[in-house]
Amino acid sequence: MNLEKVIFGFFILLAATLNFGFFVGEVDNPAHHDVYELFAALVVSLIATVLKFGDRTQIGAVHLATSLVADLQLIAAAMVWGYAVHVSGAGLTAAATANVVSLSGGALLANLVSVVILIAETIMQRR
Repeated sequence: MNLEKVIFGFFILLAATLNFGFFVGEVDNPAHHDVYELFAALVVSLIATVLKFGDRTQIGAVHLATSLVADLQLIAAAMVWGYAVHVSGAGLTAAATANVVSLSGGALLANLVSVVILIAETIMQRR
């Protein structure tokens, strides 16, 4: 068993599951979406991105691209959340929550593509 591949797969799947956990719930209800879960999803996604830098293959490039997309979406979601809570006078409204969750949904899609690529790559490997 290759420990590097285990760690790589672990962080890819953890990024996807944390993002999914944040995404699930009523899209406009702030009580269904925890800021700490969004933060955890962002941190783990950034770690997964760093782990993808070493791969020089075409599949590695696609892994990196999907990870960068997820990072950008989650950073944008965190910025919208931060703006809504700390800058705007209205606070975290239903509309702001819907924007954050929508951005998180885009990151979730990118994470799912990365997981599918990981599974396909695993199936294609020969012993």
